[in-house]
Amino acid sequence: MGASQSVSENSIHEFKVKDARGKEVNLGSYRGKVLLVINVASKCNFAEANYTQLTQLYSRYKDSGLEILAFPCNQFLRKEPGTSQEAEDFACNTYKAEYPILGKIRVNGQDAAPVYKYLKAQKCGSLGSRRIKWNFTKFLVDEKGHVIQRYSPTTQPLAIENDIKKALNVV
Repeated sequence: MGASQSVSENSIHEFKVKDARGKEVNLGSYRGKVLLVINVASKCNFAEANYTQLTQLYSRYKDSGLEILAFPCNQFLRKEPGTSQEAEDFACNTYKAEYPILGKIRVNGQDAAPVYKYLKAQKCGSLGSRRIKWNFTKFLVDEKGHVIQRYSPTTQPLAIENDIKKALNVV
């Protein structure tokens, strides 16, 4: 517990993940974009505020280079019990998400998704912990694929709007 994980990748762009339908997505295709990476859960009490605000941020900044990558995760009190496709349908139909809802993953433990091992190795959470504490932990990643900042689940997406604008070089 708490042991550092060896991660050899130098950028989030070196990873491949699955989309909600199981198709491979090369994160290198996001090179040059600022990313907000977030573990999501449709049954979580934080879902409504986060999905609503993520949709607002995406609408405002997608044309400036923001991309949001949402990874459904069922690791925290089974708050994402359905399939990846069901998670995508929920976000798109309920909150009009136009950003990618990717394949369901694990964010902690030995079987954590490699991309999350990388993100956690780049920025610790509160009190120096690398573990993801809950749904809706957010990572802001620059256009070169390096983590700028990590935000707790209680940090609302609109609360980080200025950090996103700065990363995008938007006044």
